[in-house]
Amino acid sequence: MRILAVTNMYPSDAFPGQGVFVQEQIKGLRSIGVEVRVLFVDRRRDGPTAYYRLRSKVGSAVSEFEPDAIHVMYGGVMADQIVRRHHFRPVVVTFHGSDLLGENLSGWARKIISRYGVYCSRRAAKAAEGVVVVARHLVGALNGAATTDNVRVIPCGIDLERFQPMDPLACKHRLGWSPESFHVLFASSNGDHVKRPWLAKAAVAQMSHSDGPPELHYLTSIPNAEVPVWLNASDVLLLTSMHEGSPTIVKEALACGLPVVSVDVGDVAERIEGIEECHLARPEPAELAAKLCVVRQRGKRFDCRTQIKELSILSVAQKLKRFYEDITSGRTSRQFLASPEPLPISGRDSAAIPSQP
Repeated sequence: MRILAVTNMYPSDAFPGQGVFVQEQIKGLRSIGVEVRVLFVDRRRDGPTAYYRLRSKVGSAVSEFEPDAIHVMYGGVMADQIVRRHHFRPVVVTFHGSDLLGENLSGWARKIISRYGVYCSRRAAKAAEGVVVVARHLVGALNGAATTDNVRVIPCGIDLERFQPMDPLACKHRLGWSPESFHVLFASSNGDHVKRPWLAKAAVAQMSHSDGPPELHYLTSIPNAEVPVWLNASDVLLLTSMHEGSPTIVKEALACGLPVVSVDVGDVAERIEGIEECHLARPEPAELAAKLCVVRQRGKRFDCRTQIKELSILSVAQKLKRFYEDITSGRTSRQFLASPEPLPISGRDSAAIPSQP
């Protein structure tokens, strides 16, 4: 089976940590024999013009590679452009969170742009042959744009060979952290307001200092290869986001046996259910601080690798492959051209391309 993967998030020399979860998903697909060609639309480098040339790029890739299906690995304008203009192959679109939920904590201009991105996502979902959402709550965010028979809930997987328990003291020493301090890891995203870093900072500030002041570490611009070291050096992962899809960092923390304290966001409640060392709290500094103190007092790590085996990149790849097979084997409702006729992007389309991926 051949899949053309189109993404606007992928590791590059300039941004090595961008879209690592997409790279991992492709790695998983290739490991089970799916032939994948990646078409990276570098939105950060090229700006809105990256979408102007999208049709010709996809058309050329389809002609050269002859895929069985196109998998658009993020929603918004990119997905809308491909689904509506590339009816020569079945299209699957994966929605990750902000592409369906918007950005409610950004400035007014960004809010307007993100709302247009949500509109494009729903329009793409309505026309796509297959829709993947990374968490169950995102099905509702589709707002009826897709029928239940062509929607699958498939979280992004993690590499369980890399993310596993390591010696915490050795990891602390490697990072130069004090072994006596309580280390709180916050998975920030370069100042993204949706992550609410001020809430995390306020929560840590309210923790009791009777056993020494806690230390808050921001996981920002860290090479992906170093993330397991950071998780194993930490004593707890703190998540305070306004909204999420299926946060990869939580799954990676669980694979390393790191306790998680989080607000009830995304699929976190589902992921940590039944794990005594992990806690949910309301988005209030005092309550988050209290849960952090509980983790500090217990000082325990855990092993839940059996429970999260279904989240391995191999398991996720198998689910995606089955979905591709379902879509490509039972298609009778639409006719697909062997090669597309070029359709120009209208002025209205080009002017409305948002800065959201």
